[in-house]
Amino acid sequence: MIPKVFKEVIDLGDGREISIETGKLAKQAHGSVVVTSGKCMMLCTVVSNYEQKDLGFLPLTVDYREKFAAAGRYPGGFFKREARPSDGEVLTMRLVDRVLRPLFPKDYTAETQVMIQLMSHDEDVMPDAMAGLAASAAIQLSDFPFECAISEARVGRINGEFVINPTRAQLVDSDIDMMIGASADSVMMVEGEMNEISEDDMAAAIKFAHEAIKLQCAAQLRLAEAFGKKDVREYEGDREDAALEKKVHDMAYDKVYAIAKAGSAKHERSAAFAEIKADIKATFSEEELADYGGLVSDYYRKAEKAAIRDLTLNEGLRLDGRKTDEIRPIWCEVDYLPSTHGSAIFTRGETQALATVTLGTSRDANKIDMPSYEGEENFYLHYNFPPFCTGEARPIRGTSRREVGHGNLAQRGLKGMIPEDCPYTVRVVSEVLESNGSSSMATVCAGTMALMDAGVQMTRPVSGIAMGLISDADSGKYAVLSDILGDEDHLGDMDFKVTGTSEGITACQMDIKVKGLSYEILVNALKQARDGRLHILGKLTETISLPNSAVKEHAPTMVTRRIPNEFIGALIGPGGKVIQEMQKETDTTIVINEDPVTEEGIVEILGVGQEGINAVMAKIDSILFKPEVGNVYEVKVIKMLDFGAVVEYKDAPGNEVLLHVSELAWERTENVSDVVNMGDVFDVKYFGLDPRTRKEKVSRKALLPKPEGFVERPPRDDKRKDDRRGNDRSRDRDRKPRRD
Repeated sequence: MIPKVFKEVIDLGDGREISIETGKLAKQAHGSVVVTSGKCMMLCTVVSNYEQKDLGFLPLTVDYREKFAAAGRYPGGFFKREARPSDGEVLTMRLVDRVLRPLFPKDYTAETQVMIQLMSHDEDVMPDAMAGLAASAAIQLSDFPFECAISEARVGRINGEFVINPTRAQLVDSDIDMMIGASADSVMMVEGEMNEISEDDMAAAIKFAHEAIKLQCAAQLRLAEAFGKKDVREYEGDREDAALEKKVHDMAYDKVYAIAKAGSAKHERSAAFAEIKADIKATFSEEELADYGGLVSDYYRKAEKAAIRDLTLNEGLRLDGRKTDEIRPIWCEVDYLPSTHGSAIFTRGETQALATVTLGTSRDANKIDMPSYEGEENFYLHYNFPPFCTGEARPIRGTSRREVGHGNLAQRGLKGMIPEDCPYTVRVVSEVLESNGSSSMATVCAGTMALMDAGVQMTRPVSGIAMGLISDADSGKYAVLSDILGDEDHLGDMDFKVTGTSEGITACQMDIKVKGLSYEILVNALKQARDGRLHILGKLTETISLPNSAVKEHAPTMVTRRIPNEFIGALIGPGGKVIQEMQKETDTTIVINEDPVTEEGIVEILGVGQEGINAVMAKIDSILFKPEVGNVYEVKVIKMLDFGAVVEYKDAPGNEVLLHVSELAWERTENVSDVVNMGDVFDVKYFGLDPRTRKEKVSRKALLPKPEGFVERPPRDDKRKDDRRGNDRSRDRDRKPRRD
């Protein structure tokens, strides 16, 4: 018997719908939903253990996976089984995690898992836009202590009109691709890329998406009500002691305020704060610390945060002595590494990134193989964040989700400025060498300079900045912080990163921690970010103002050539023999692709030496060579035969044609060597296909003056010849059979 199914439908307003249902699948999970749009279906389950862990943080795992069976495909690789998550899946996990995590109570530490699976794929539905909706809907059906329903939506803008959850095909014509996460009351997360839009346009896009999210949140609440809203589970939270909190606050606040106001470097400041904390703990006995030492540490952190925030709101000063809109000192350098195709160092305060650029062919493109999307990236960026950059020693276990997310943000910020006619596949790698505040934005700046150093003709240079916000709802005071420190990232109410050119925003990432942030404050913060971006951009262009006009001497030059489809096989040769020999002889890399529209062959030639590239181009010209009837060509004798000479076109080596003995001279020629010899160079006239032999005909004698009194032999009478042959055949038919 099929169990009762509960369902809610969300109208997207243009004929499309999203449905949320529960009651049929995964009923042992604490909450489960199936979210459907078109043929796209995803299952989300949530489970949270009932035992609290002594961790001091929420061990929340958000896992998003796309099953290849959902698209009727097999996984790649030897084992034919889904393995580690792709970068695309990791990015979706991060989008959902960043909105969910702040809505759990700070003292809730039970192991919690949110698992989202794409079970059926639809080409016209991008599933990542519904992952946040699925996660929140499942949580609403559980007994988790969770503040409120949320959802996420993608917004695009096509021909000036905003669109919710556009298709991948629609995004091609969109100048905005943003994901917004929000509750019914507040926007909480923004991430996306744009085509140099203004701050006001960005705020308008967020507003538009928020209206759609409100409808999605309401649908979740209706579903939970119909299904039967569960009572929130009870759990053992953190101990509280108001008297102890006041005591620690009174002991710490003024001292922290004074150190914060002094404006010091990261390590000096951290040591001073650690000393205050140690002095406070020293006032308690060992028995008291054993009983509530954890509370003392928590209350100290709370007092420290309050003091630093008050300093900024009251006096407009920050931990390192800067004003709210002041950018740390910047120095830059390009062409630092001698062997790379492009390199640059960007240092801002205590954050430093070293970026390199590598140029390649389409064979070096980054292959994307997901059930929901297959494609290639001809521009991609990798970001590495080693532990030494923060003065730490910790295990290195492959690429972290954070590195994937920060690298993707920097890539989105830069890729729009790589021209469509760039012939190269371009890889940027950022090595973060120091970090105290937004290494991802340092990556954008270093990446811009490295690209220009490599000779990539960027449309415009891009810079990036990380911003913060401190606000007080009671007093109405707020302060927007430009170029935030790592410490300010944790204590603020919003941190956001914005990249852009002199013309507008190219990418952003925001995490908003305060409820009900007004759009006025948001726009003001974005405009202050613009001032900071332009200041940083000025520093970059002081170091390198325009892309280098050519690639470096040791970097490969790329030449692209189109050839007719019928010549692709000749260029490749049997078993790839021709192209392999060309690459070996010229020390180049040759890649041939087929244009899906024109069906022409696109030949990419990559080489360090121009001589090798020229040799390949000459070989292609030779393969493509087609002599025209009536034209004269210079040839060279390459083979002597009894009935003529084989000659090669000088302008198209490898193209040979037979010069028949009868076309050598007007006089009768008994021996070919009487007229020409091996290696001789002379002109011939091309006559096209000989109608009698059906072979190409060239003539030397046609360019020579006819001797005086020369009488040409009459042409053979083909009709008489045919008749004679016919008579012969008739006689053969009349002949009697031979007797054995």
